[in-house]
Amino acid sequence: QVQLVESGGGLVQPGGSLRLSCAASGIRYSSYVMGWYRQAPGMQRELVATITDGLSTNYAESVKGRFTISSDNAKNTVTLQMNGLTPEDTAVYYCNARHTLIVAREYWGQGTQVTVSS
Repeated sequence: QVQLVESGGGLVQPGGSLRLSCAASGIRYSSYVMGWYRQAPGMQRELVATITDGLSTNYAESVKGRFTISSDNAKNTVTLQMNGLTPEDTAVYYCNARHTLIVAREYWGQGTQVTVSS
């Protein structure tokens, strides 16, 4: 059974930082692109960042220079360090695992709320 369990969301003031973690189980971790997506109220889900092979990263333009995605392959965990948060970053953040070859093998976490407000 595949599980992606997120943690680390919460309420933070503008300019603050949060660290999200996602622990994956039930998959061959090295065969997946791991990523974070977010969905704000009334908006479509959008890509935040992805990491492949624990090294190659991709970021949305809106978070470049502020967010950092990293992966611990030994622990099957992907982390998103978010700095310089703004109210526009408020959303539910979802962990995603997408198989590098098999399109149908894509999984989502349950989501964790991030709220940036003073």
